[in-house]
Amino acid sequence: MDVTNFRTLDLNLLRVFDQVMAERNLTRAARNLAMTQPAVSNALSRLRDALGDKLVVRSGYGVEPTPRALALWPSVSDALRQLEGALVPGQFVASEAVHTFVLAMADATAALLMPGLVEIIAHDAPGITLRVLPLTTRDPRRLLDEGTIDVAVGFFPAAVADLTAQSQAGGLVAFNHQRLYEGRYVCVMRREHPLAGQPMTLDAFCAAYHLLVSFSGRPYGFIDEALSALGRKRRVVLTVNQFFTAGRVVTGSDLLTVLPEHFVPATGIAAKLVIRELPFEVPRVHVESLWHHRQEQRSEHAWLRLALYTAARRAFAAGRG
Repeated sequence: MDVTNFRTLDLNLLRVFDQVMAERNLTRAARNLAMTQPAVSNALSRLRDALGDKLVVRSGYGVEPTPRALALWPSVSDALRQLEGALVPGQFVASEAVHTFVLAMADATAALLMPGLVEIIAHDAPGITLRVLPLTTRDPRRLLDEGTIDVAVGFFPAAVADLTAQSQAGGLVAFNHQRLYEGRYVCVMRREHPLAGQPMTLDAFCAAYHLLVSFSGRPYGFIDEALSALGRKRRVVLTVNQFFTAGRVVTGSDLLTVLPEHFVPATGIAAKLVIRELPFEVPRVHVESLWHHRQEQRSEHAWLRLALYTAARRAFAAGRG
């Protein structure tokens, strides 16, 4: 795009682009912008001509961005948010707000936090809508940078360590995080499992068949890393991407799995399960909320972060954690 094109570019097209990228759906983008879908399509066509790129292509029930669109969106989104803050100052009023937040978290985390969040919304912010996406990575910074989600909640040890190192080195840190709660992992099996009636030993743990919960699908996790440090390994025969699925599967098999301790009561099948301490040291899990720095000063985002923290405190106070 040359300088002449930029000078004549209708900047309203960038608002359309921002909403299409956020929603990945022309109909929802049109609704958010109070426009018709043909008008949104026409605006996209004009922006495509100006930029010389398709920007989005149809995919299923929505659209998928091109690499050029993904590279462009963070800058466009940041600029629009800054302009909005300058032109429309004022604080987020939860009781009057109509807003949608997109979160990413595992099912175990959602089971702990969602009851409290729903309670907060019902009491304080009835116009707020939450969309919870499954967490598919231990490092969600790319999703936050692209604006796909507002906040990621989970156990992100490598990402948090990297951010801490950047901060200590005096570098520019693009993401912020907050500790929500601590948890620990335990070994879980069905009540009729051959190992259920005896203390769990390291030899017995390694000799058993295991079910691994892996968000990415990789058949190797932090439990395997801890075993490797001891010169041991286990036999993983099944990998799933949800803790709830893992709990269900072990009730009908002789597989062992490792779950967050607080999640077991939330499965609804705790009576069918037996919990055993892991026979080796595993660091406690620090569950964090993680967000992009560009969201830091937005009052609605600050409200969301406080709501997440409050929901976590309430969950543990009520004994759910």
